[in-house]
Amino acid sequence: MSSESDLRRDLARLDPALRSRLDAAGFDPERLVALAAALFARARRESAGAAGGAHAAAERNERNRVRGVVEAPRPGDVRDAPAPGSDDYERLSALGAAALRRGELAFCVMAGGMATRMGGVVKALVEAFDGRTFLELRLNENAYWSRHSQSSVPLWLMTSDATDAPIRQELAKLGAPPHVATFGQDLGLRLTQEGCLFIGDDGQPSTYAPGHGDLPDALRRSGLLASFVERGGKYVWIANLDNLGASVDEALLGAFVEQSADVLVEVAPKAEGDRGGIPAWADAEGPDGRTTRRLQVLEEFRLPPGFDANAVRVFNTNTFLVRAEPLLRANVRYSWFEVEKKVGSRVAVQFERLLQELTAALPAVYARVPRDGVVSRFLPVKDFDELARRRDDIRAVAQARGMIPAKP
Repeated sequence: MSSESDLRRDLARLDPALRSRLDAAGFDPERLVALAAALFARARRESAGAAGGAHAAAERNERNRVRGVVEAPRPGDVRDAPAPGSDDYERLSALGAAALRRGELAFCVMAGGMATRMGGVVKALVEAFDGRTFLELRLNENAYWSRHSQSSVPLWLMTSDATDAPIRQELAKLGAPPHVATFGQDLGLRLTQEGCLFIGDDGQPSTYAPGHGDLPDALRRSGLLASFVERGGKYVWIANLDNLGASVDEALLGAFVEQSADVLVEVAPKAEGDRGGIPAWADAEGPDGRTTRRLQVLEEFRLPPGFDANAVRVFNTNTFLVRAEPLLRANVRYSWFEVEKKVGSRVAVQFERLLQELTAALPAVYARVPRDGVVSRFLPVKDFDELARRRDDIRAVAQARGMIPAKP
């Protein structure tokens, strides 16, 4: 049976090359030891004859839930994104265009992890349509907006240990301009269900990317965000690389410029079977220990028993507009969630955090965005079947938003 001292010993004996990679990617051995405490305690109980797997799952589920009263959004909490033809659309578009011309926007896409549902490929390099990869389309979009605003719009790609080298190579091949940059997300170590280091089939400790919640820390570590703020940068748009619907929108940017909130969360109307993080009122504890009531994004596994997530008819698209200065300075009390992962034929434990928890630390507003037609802002691609179903829609959106260069 493993113990804290065993894990500390194994961490101290890590290969220096691996330890160097981990240190460069924000790995904190003390945090891992603290997170493993629940595994040690569970293993001790099971060795003493206590309940096993079902009890462990129930315990994990309870630990993941938020405390206190959770309430659905109130009328007016979620507003429609500006739509062409609406009363304020032109005015808000002008505000957003002015911010772009002043160089106040950076666009950040999450390109880490590996597309396990697509055979473990680098999703950025998957062909979206007509021989064009997701990465190429994002570069084309950036070139369009940089020309349109007459200002180089920074494009940052958060890569993982597994995707960084292939993406860098492709950027060089495509001749990406200097304002396109990559930065590496965190790197973690998997554990066994008893709290030992999980050793892979290659005989080495198994590493993983610990979720998109590490984006703010990784962006700070890179220096890109601090440099952007020093140059007068004010806003960062964060989106999944493969969701090409989440692109620059001058009117939506203008609407955020007018807001006093630090975060704008894009939410989409729910369709049959949709599940995901929803906006809900709940208590949030700040770094100073004080509790604040916030409208925040909560994943369904965090909701208390009896709360009907289906009663909230929108869900988070994992697209955010964030003020750069608060993003740089915010001290977010992230929750770390225990996740069981199948690695080969065995089960490993990894700890992940969620970017959505920015909304527990910073005041947020919510914009309901369209998910149908050429104006869609939600076109996720989880696997090849979904890509095949969405390909025509993705092509239409790409053509409408400058992702396909105009023919001379």
